[in-house]
Amino acid sequence: MDRAEEEWGEWGTVYLDDGGALLGSMQYGPAHLFPRAADLPAGPPSDDAVLVTCAYLMRQAAEWTEKSLMLAAIGEARDRGAKAIEAFAYRHAEDAGLDERFFVHRTVFPRDFLDDFGFVTLRRKGSVELCRLELGGLAPVEEGRRARVLRVVQEAFTPSP
Repeated sequence: MDRAEEEWGEWGTVYLDDGGALLGSMQYGPAHLFPRAADLPAGPPSDDAVLVTCAYLMRQAAEWTEKSLMLAAIGEARDRGAKAIEAFAYRHAEDAGLDERFFVHRTVFPRDFLDDFGFVTLRRKGSVELCRLELGGLAPVEEGRRARVLRVVQEAFTPSP
């Protein structure tokens, strides 16, 4: 953690509700800062990529939480000049429930979740895949401070009353 903060800076995002309770968090940083990722099936991640290493979601988290956290990771990686972002994925059975797919600690993401962002599979070993999203063609839609961008993203994923 110390090395990641020294070389990269803040290496994740935490979302809290209005009362300060944890909704979720996501960790990410340059792939070389996470050497154990090389041991995962379908690894190692690419040297030129930012690796999303884990997500933690609380049960009371809104549906937009993990999507918004991933968008924040993608945006921050792009802002820091990363060529791509990578994550490990698992193809769950079609009838897999939310508990199995999203809640509590995750280091491997549901494959269909990554599909929504345009990730492509680099390698597969068994049920685990290493997926990559190239960042070169992305263009910013909203300018301003990170907090403002995250608020816009959150509003986009919050259902209308």
